Amino acid sequence: MNARRTRCAVVLLAATLGAAAAPSGLAAQIRPVAPATGQAAVGDTLDPNWVPAGFGTLRQDDIALKVSPANGLQVRAIPLDERIIRLLSPDSYRSLRELVASKERDLQAVRERNRLPGYSVWYVSFFAQEQGETRFSPQEFIINNTGRDFRPLDMLPITPGFGEYRLKQRDVQSALLIFDGQVDVNQPLTALMESTPSVTDWNRVIQRIERERALVRSRAAAAPKPPA
Repeated sequence: MNARRTRCAVVLLAATLGAAAAPSGLAAQIRPVAPATGQAAVGDTLDPNWVPAGFGTLRQDDIALKVSPANGLQVRAIPLDERIIRLLSPDSYRSLRELVASKERDLQAVRERNRLPGYSVWYVSFFAQEQGETRFSPQEFIINNTGRDFRPLDMLPITPGFGEYRLKQRDVQSALLIFDGQVDVNQPLTALMESTPSVTDWNRVIQRIERERALVRSRAAAAPKPPA
């Protein structure tokens, strides 16, 4: 009887500690948060697309979706999917993770407001090339994926003045655009901005991502193991 009580106590303690250590908030719901040290987060191995952080070499442009409407506006969108941004160079990975963490409270409010189980968050920048004033509407940035058109559910400005929706020449305005979690970045997708389709071949981006995943696994396997 004592042995049985002891085993029950151990199980209860383990469950309690696990609950306390579980990540909370929308950032955790998007993908589990993990340090940029090369250590995989708990549960990574359950998804074959997970790789250890800290071994990637890709640039942000390598995973960006780009659209160039006729009015001189340039749009760049980066998916903040943890399984993808881990393939970036350590500095780029860390900066994007810190960006998501800085918006954690706002993201949590979006989650509660929309009452959806999952979200796809994109870091979207709008850039003006032409002289004068260029207007833009972030709600017109549409992702076509899995046979559906996805419009932003909400947005969180990053740069001051984003809410004015206008740009001077060489000006950049950025925000986090939040889409339904059914957007699958591991499937072909395109974007539309003011009826103009994206110039990025996402199939090539997927191929680049898969190659880098294989390389990251090799680098991680060859890396010296920390002392026990």
